Amino acid sequence: KPVARKPVAKKAPVKKAVVRSAGGFSPASDIGVTPPLGLFDPLNLLARGPEVYRRSQELEIKHGRLAMAATLGVIVTEAGIRLPGYLSISEDIKFADQPGTLDGAYFGTPLAGWVQIVAFIAALDVAVFRQDPSNDPGDVVQDLPIDWVRYDDPETKAFKLNAERNNGRAAMFGIIGMISHTALGQDALFPIVSK
Repeated sequence: KPVARKPVAKKAPVKKAVVRSAGGFSPASDIGVTPPLGLFDPLNLLARGPEVYRRSQELEIKHGRLAMAATLGVIVTEAGIRLPGYLSISEDIKFADQPGTLDGAYFGTPLAGWVQIVAFIAALDVAVFRQDPSNDPGDVVQDLPIDWVRYDDPETKAFKLNAERNNGRAAMFGIIGMISHTALGQDALFPIVSK
């Protein structure tokens, strides 16, 4: 004898709410949330709270700025532009002797040079351009005697900050691509036409 089944009521889909706190934590309307992705958080990092989100913003801006400088450095050295003088007096290496390729610059620089570069950037990060928690993420100039451009118009400021964030994201992908091309034995800038 067949058993009669009871009809099952369909439940409405559950929507996840955007994580917000009483402290004004609203990442969906934050700087850096731009089309076409909008708020992109596939690893659900926002669930870790506003402090972690703030630190992630600071790191994204910092890495974006470094990546923009690195990308520009690759373009400049590939174009053949070099600083005057010596890279290492003790090893008799001039800047003009450095290869223009990414791997040539990496392997051609002595270890002491890399230590100096890392120490200099760390000193700038810790002492000069430190992030004050009372300032916006990425606003690291503070009381330095630098004629820094400030935007009073909120729309212009938001546009400029979004442009910096998106350019930094593009540069991070760009420098990773250049490093990957070089690791595969191709030209960093033009891998399709090289070799």
